Amino acid sequence: MKRVLLKLSGEALAGEKKTGFDEATCIGVAKQVKQLVDDGVQVAIVTGGGNFWRGRTSETIDRVKADQIDAPYLALGADLNETEKSTVLSLLEINEADLSSYQVITVTNADEHKYLDSYLDSSVIGTRALSSVLIEKKDKGNGIKVTTSNITYCTTGMYQNALATAGVTDADVRVAGPFNISGTAALVGAMEAYSNMTGETLKAENADAATEELVTTSDLGEAIGDKGQAEELVGAVKEAVVSQDLSDPEEIEAVVDDAAKEMNIQLSDEDKQKIVSLMEKISSLDLDVDSLKEQAKDLYNKLESLDLNINQEQVKGFFDRIVSWCKNIWNSIFG
Repeated sequence: MKRVLLKLSGEALAGEKKTGFDEATCIGVAKQVKQLVDDGVQVAIVTGGGNFWRGRTSETIDRVKADQIDAPYLALGADLNETEKSTVLSLLEINEADLSSYQVITVTNADEHKYLDSYLDSSVIGTRALSSVLIEKKDKGNGIKVTTSNITYCTTGMYQNALATAGVTDADVRVAGPFNISGTAALVGAMEAYSNMTGETLKAENADAATEELVTTSDLGEAIGDKGQAEELVGAVKEAVVSQDLSDPEEIEAVVDDAAKEMNIQLSDEDKQKIVSLMEKISSLDLDVDSLKEQAKDLYNKLESLDLNINQEQVKGFFDRIVSWCKNIWNSIFG
């Protein structure tokens, strides 16, 4: 081997600190590269732009801010008391003495109401912000991975699917409550933390659709008595709507009916209309089905294993049969 392309991520250079640069790690990598060059190997190094910013000063972005790019972000519920905070940090496997290694923000009850008031009764949202989230940016291809502690209402798949809709990519997300809580408001913390961590402002319409998606899926899980089936149904319908570019409510309803039949799920008219309304909103977003599958791998791998037969030809075929039936009636009357 005479030539090597070496990709160095900020995470690889951070060492055990997991943020910024670790000098010993950098020196160790440099020595290994030098050894390769001394042995006659041509080495090309690719590194992210953030790493250059971390090593210099700028009138646009200071070094402290640059060191925060992609650092782990912790979004704590603003109303946690000290005992509750200690419990949450323990569940997230964070030593309180090491908090300086994390970028910490707080999510207030007002923040939760801002996102959730349109979809949940105020009494359900409550008056205390308790949900807490740890989020870390990962390399491309990682997808969104979610783990939860003391979350009773939302599943990991629900979070994955909603975060993918919001525009979150390649991140490890851990959600925890100080005791059993629904976890619906945790989505707010995850989106806020991701935006702060990456410097990317999530589109308001995507964040809104993601919030509705999480609430709708959670409510559906309660209604049909199976949270796993609820996340699979919503995921399957979303995949069909996005991949087939469906926006007509009747076509979307046909997909919902088809998916529910394939999964042997009995939907009430109210639940069906909630899903159709959600999918109409999702259809207006600039979503890519391959990206959705990449980010919510666990969910879409489950859907693939179910071998569902939901496709555009079926939907079109449904309406084609209606048109054909009308034509036959017309021809039988008027020749």
